Amino acid sequence: MKRIFDFILAFVLIILFSIPMLIIAVFIKLMSKGPAIFWTDRVGINNTIFKMAKLRTMKLNTPQVATHLIEHPEEYLIHGGGFLRKYSLDEFFQLFNIFKGDMSFVGPRPALFNQYDLVELRTSKGIHKLMPGVTGWAQVNGRDDLPIPVKVSFDEYYLKHRFFGFDLYIMFLTLLKVIKREGVKH
Repeated sequence: MKRIFDFILAFVLIILFSIPMLIIAVFIKLMSKGPAIFWTDRVGINNTIFKMAKLRTMKLNTPQVATHLIEHPEEYLIHGGGFLRKYSLDEFFQLFNIFKGDMSFVGPRPALFNQYDLVELRTSKGIHKLMPGVTGWAQVNGRDDLPIPVKVSFDEYYLKHRFFGFDLYIMFLTLLKVIKREGVKH
């Protein structure tokens, strides 16, 4: 049921948001050199690597590490990139990952390919068996502010308590967090 829900909702949202996605992509192209869409290697279900789409908010020379590990990450933002990140507009193209089946709307946020500590801890708790999500229980409980062990404890809670109603609740909380710009540092 979850996959059917994800597929249908992603399809509808791709259609609804196609014009805003195109406008934002053109804005990014006008504001910086390089592609508007950034493909990043992420850890998916069963620790397989997949290409996750994001609208590019950082300059081309930005190190491929978690933003909180970059010293002075604001220096790497393109013009308007901070705004796009605060309102999670850079996540729009992940609708295609959901449509394709690499991601779900709700699940543990996919780790970067080089976040070995996060991947290892999630694997030890069985979280790697879950489809990664655009948002998740950890995202609505702190997002960028959470240290890895706390993030994984929220992911483990989701693993043990997941059901469709919980997913809908997480999606609702995500919408509120995005509107309030809570939990985003850069």
